[in-house]
Amino acid sequence: MPFVRIDLKRGKSAEYRKTLGEIVYKAMTDLINVPENDKFQVITEHDRGDLNYAENYLGNTYSDDIVFIQITLNAGRTVEMKKAFYKRIVDDFQSQLGGRPDDVVINLVEVAKENWSFGHGIAQYAT
Repeated sequence: MPFVRIDLKRGKSAEYRKTLGEIVYKAMTDLINVPENDKFQVITEHDRGDLNYAENYLGNTYSDDIVFIQITLNAGRTVEMKKAFYKRIVDDFQSQLGGRPDDVVINLVEVAKENWSFGHGIAQYAT
Protein backbone atom coordinates (compact mmCIF):
# COMPACT_ATOMS: atom_id res chain seq x y z
CA MET A 1 0.00 0.00 0.00
CA PRO A 2 2.72 2.60 0.57
CA PHE A 3 3.95 4.53 -2.43
CA VAL A 4 7.40 5.97 -1.73
CA ARG A 5 8.99 8.90 -3.53
CA ILE A 6 12.61 9.69 -2.75
CA ASP A 7 14.18 12.83 -4.21
CA LEU A 8 17.85 13.69 -3.97
CA LYS A 9 20.67 15.51 -5.71
CA ARG A 10 21.98 13.96 -8.91
CA GLY A 11 25.25 12.04 -8.72
CA LYS A 12 24.67 9.25 -6.22
CA SER A 13 25.48 5.73 -7.39
CA ALA A 14 22.82 3.17 -8.28
CA GLU A 15 23.93 1.16 -5.23
CA TYR A 16 23.45 4.21 -2.97
CA ARG A 17 19.95 4.79 -4.34
CA LYS A 18 19.03 1.11 -4.00
CA THR A 19 20.30 1.01 -0.42
CA LEU A 20 18.33 4.15 0.43
CA GLY A 21 15.17 2.55 -0.95
CA GLU A 22 15.85 -0.64 1.03
CA ILE A 23 16.37 1.36 4.23
CA VAL A 24 12.90 2.86 3.83
CA TYR A 25 11.31 -0.46 2.83
CA LYS A 26 12.84 -2.36 5.77
CA ALA A 27 11.73 0.33 8.23
CA MET A 28 8.18 0.13 6.81
CA THR A 29 7.98 -3.66 7.15
CA ASP A 30 9.62 -3.73 10.58
CA LEU A 31 7.87 -0.78 12.24
CA ILE A 32 4.66 0.37 10.56
CA ASN A 33 2.96 -2.89 9.57
CA VAL A 34 3.69 -2.89 5.86
CA PRO A 35 3.46 -6.41 4.40
CA GLU A 36 6.39 -8.08 2.69
CA ASN A 37 6.65 -7.37 -1.07
CA ASP A 38 4.52 -4.24 -0.72
CA LYS A 39 7.27 -2.18 -2.34
CA PHE A 40 6.44 0.63 -4.75
CA GLN A 41 9.17 3.26 -4.94
CA VAL A 42 10.26 6.01 -7.29
CA ILE A 43 13.74 7.36 -6.64
CA THR A 44 14.52 10.53 -8.59
CA GLU A 45 17.72 12.49 -8.87
CA HIS A 46 17.65 16.23 -9.51
CA ASP A 47 20.15 18.90 -10.45
CA ARG A 48 21.03 20.94 -7.36
CA GLY A 49 19.23 23.94 -8.85
CA ASP A 50 15.98 21.95 -8.93
CA LEU A 51 15.97 21.40 -5.17
CA ASN A 52 14.74 24.48 -3.33
CA TYR A 53 15.05 24.42 0.45
CA ALA A 54 16.15 26.65 3.33
CA GLU A 55 19.66 26.29 4.73
CA ASN A 56 18.16 25.49 8.13
CA TYR A 57 14.81 24.85 9.76
CA LEU A 58 13.71 23.80 13.28
CA GLY A 59 17.31 23.32 14.41
CA ASN A 60 18.39 21.32 11.36
CA THR A 61 21.08 22.55 8.97
CA TYR A 62 20.82 21.08 5.47
CA SER A 63 23.59 20.25 3.03
CA ASP A 64 23.54 19.54 -0.70
CA ASP A 65 23.03 15.87 0.24
CA ILE A 66 19.50 16.50 1.52
CA VAL A 67 17.06 13.66 0.86
CA PHE A 68 13.30 14.14 0.63
CA ILE A 69 11.22 11.05 1.40
CA GLN A 70 7.46 11.20 0.87
CA ILE A 71 5.33 8.17 1.59
CA THR A 72 1.66 7.88 0.71
CA LEU A 73 0.05 5.17 2.84
CA ASN A 74 -3.17 4.12 4.50
CA ALA A 75 -4.08 6.08 7.61
CA GLY A 76 -3.95 4.43 10.99
CA ARG A 77 -0.44 4.38 12.48
CA THR A 78 0.11 5.76 15.96
CA VAL A 79 2.33 8.74 16.63
CA GLU A 80 4.71 6.43 18.50
CA MET A 81 5.00 4.16 15.45
CA LYS A 82 5.71 7.13 13.21
CA LYS A 83 8.40 8.50 15.52
CA ALA A 84 10.14 5.12 15.68
CA PHE A 85 9.87 4.86 11.89
CA TYR A 86 11.46 8.27 11.30
CA LYS A 87 14.28 7.51 13.71
CA ARG A 88 14.99 4.13 12.15
CA ILE A 89 15.31 5.63 8.67
CA VAL A 90 17.71 8.31 9.89
CA ASP A 91 19.76 5.87 11.98
CA ASP A 92 20.11 3.45 9.05
CA PHE A 93 20.83 6.30 6.62
CA GLN A 94 23.66 7.40 8.88
CA SER A 95 25.09 3.93 9.59
CA GLN A 96 24.70 2.38 6.11
CA LEU A 97 25.27 5.37 3.84
CA GLY A 98 27.27 7.74 6.03
CA GLY A 99 24.59 10.40 5.67
CA ARG A 100 23.96 13.30 8.00
CA PRO A 101 20.86 13.00 10.21
CA ASP A 102 19.96 16.63 9.43
CA ASP A 103 19.69 15.79 5.72
CA VAL A 104 16.64 13.50 5.92
CA VAL A 105 13.22 15.10 5.47
CA ILE A 106 10.29 12.66 5.74
CA ASN A 107 6.63 13.36 4.97
CA LEU A 108 3.79 10.87 5.39
CA VAL A 109 0.61 11.40 3.37
CA GLU A 110 -2.19 9.33 4.85
CA VAL A 111 -5.12 8.30 2.66
CA ALA A 112 -8.23 6.11 2.90
CA LYS A 113 -7.88 2.50 1.71
CA GLU A 114 -10.22 2.96 -1.25
CA ASN A 115 -7.72 5.36 -2.82
CA TRP A 116 -5.56 2.50 -4.17
CA SER A 117 -5.63 0.28 -7.23
CA PHE A 118 -2.82 -2.24 -7.71
CA GLY A 119 -3.86 -3.32 -11.18
CA HIS A 120 -6.85 -4.24 -13.34
CA GLY A 121 -8.65 -1.04 -12.31
CA ILE A 122 -9.78 -2.72 -9.10
CA ALA A 123 -9.80 -1.02 -5.70
CA GLN A 124 -8.38 -4.07 -3.93
CA TYR A 125 -8.56 -2.53 -0.44
CA ALA A 126 -12.07 -1.04 -0.78
CA THR A 127 -14.61 -2.65 1.50
